[in-house]
Amino acid sequence: MRNLHPVWDLVEAHRDDLTGLADRVWALPETLYNEYHSCAEHAAMLRAKGFRITEAVAGLPTAVMGEAGAGGPVIAILGEYDALPGIAEPRAIENGGNGHGCGHNLLGAAALLAACAIKDWLEATGTPGRVRYYGCPAEEGGAAKTFMVRDGAFADVDAAITWHPDGMTRVDDPESLANTRMDFTFQGRASHAAATPHLGRSALDAAELMSVGVNYLREHMVQDARVHYA
Repeated sequence: MRNLHPVWDLVEAHRDDLTGLADRVWALPETLYNEYHSCAEHAAMLRAKGFRITEAVAGLPTAVMGEAGAGGPVIAILGEYDALPGIAEPRAIENGGNGHGCGHNLLGAAALLAACAIKDWLEATGTPGRVRYYGCPAEEGGAAKTFMVRDGAFADVDAAITWHPDGMTRVDDPESLANTRMDFTFQGRASHAAATPHLGRSALDAAELMSVGVNYLREHMVQDARVHYA
């Protein structure tokens, strides 16, 4: 498919519907694994546009996949719709509530728009191939795509494409490290600070000692590994 005017005509045909979808998702921001309204909106749009729907992909209630076309290669277009907690602006309905500060309301809607345009192009040209829109929840700290991959949701995909809102238009070929997160809990023992301090155990001391130890570890790590704390 070449980047010519007929392709953009297919994009423009879906502009209003998908702009409305982005606005509705923005108006009700939902955080990781709780994007029930947003997922339902995307599923409804996929049905309206003639996609074959698979809900609860990989057993995740807020993951959805829509497919169109037959034969040929499988092109996956990945969308997201989760919001961030505590970033709503002061003029919002709920101060300090959820918000789409990372633009995922646009990410999901525009990715679905691209899938609609490709679907129409495949039909109009009789080209064999399948296009899939994957609605992927919990990008912000939930790693839902990891579970979708593990469940085989992308096993037969030939190419996977996504995008992200930004202040400029460009193509990225990013490289990043894999991520493993561990949570540590430190528990102390209370005691009277004047009478029996020796009977106490400070959870803060333990946390600080671990932090210092990890920082000393950094110089002994290989160059392509990283360790961070939050």
